Amino acid sequence: MKRVSLAILVVLLLAACKGGGASAPTKGDVLVFVAVPLSGFQANGGQTVLGGVRLAAAQINRNGGLNGYRVVVQPLDDESDSDVALAQVEEIQAAHQSGQEVVGVIGHLNSGQTLAAMTLYATMDLVVITPTASEQSLTQKGYTNFFRVNANDAVQAAVDARFLVEHLKAQRVAVIYNNTEYGQGLARSLSSELATLGAEVVTDIEVEEGQGTYDAEVRQVQAAAPDAIFYAGYEIEAPYLRAQLVRAGVTLPMLCSDGAFLAATIDEADGTAEGMYVSAFAPSPRTVGDAAWFEAYQAVEYRNPDTYSVNGYVAMQVLAKGAELAKSIRSDAIADALRQNPIPTLLDELTFDGSGDLVDPQIWIYQVSNSEFGQIEW
Repeated sequence: MKRVSLAILVVLLLAACKGGGASAPTKGDVLVFVAVPLSGFQANGGQTVLGGVRLAAAQINRNGGLNGYRVVVQPLDDESDSDVALAQVEEIQAAHQSGQEVVGVIGHLNSGQTLAAMTLYATMDLVVITPTASEQSLTQKGYTNFFRVNANDAVQAAVDARFLVEHLKAQRVAVIYNNTEYGQGLARSLSSELATLGAEVVTDIEVEEGQGTYDAEVRQVQAAAPDAIFYAGYEIEAPYLRAQLVRAGVTLPMLCSDGAFLAATIDEADGTAEGMYVSAFAPSPRTVGDAAWFEAYQAVEYRNPDTYSVNGYVAMQVLAKGAELAKSIRSDAIADALRQNPIPTLLDELTFDGSGDLVDPQIWIYQVSNSEFGQIEW
């Protein structure tokens, strides 16, 4: 890693000496808060988002900054807890009140924390861009400063239902979900989409967030005799559910939602994750980032990009491009620019509708193979 960092530094220094076009920010600092879980069970997901934001910010700063301001990335650990997320808004408010320039918040990773914090963010002069929060109502509340660079759960449900029915040939599906707004909402949407496609939900099972054992649920699945299983929840449940199902002889195709798209789903499944499917809000970094992008990420983060590094990177790109188009760091001007213009990003051009949702959102499907998530085409 050190050799990569040194090589990039040398290239940048040479470019500067030769007048390569890079210029330093001159207007002072502007803060971008990244509110994601950085500790606890979802720390890896939050860290991958933060890494993507840091890389994009570093590149923006090397090219003159955000409208001439140096972007300072300020992490906030929401611990995957809505009360913590709400309490941390005070830190952002304090930065505003002290006269610091705050242009936006990238976050939160989860819908629950985003829903909670938006009640306060909605009244503040900043733009909020979530990299992954998917609960549908977030863009139905009339917020004028909220955007997301991922699909919502209605889109995920439609794609996942088609994958189950058309690709896996499932007609009898067991729908299992955790008792969060995210899990419940996605399960409802998935069940509705399955019905539209002529498939049947043969059992509907709610589990506790963070539940560790599933004896009763496994028996319920066995009794229902489905030909596929869908799980809407997190990586703190999915691997343990999968392990108990497999050990009980239930080796049916299993598709998990984006909340399980973390390494822990594989690592904690005790060897039973092979063959599982997971839907996600981002393509594999290796399919969109070239070698130079990977090296640049490693130089900033000292690790490889993973899971939602692309989402964090794209969210920062969107925020910066909105400010550039608006020629302002005021939230209303940036929000108007984002709604009125296609935004070039690592994921090609993104276009937002009036509510802050993407006009043409995508879902990607992965399968566990050799203890790794492999992106599949279908």
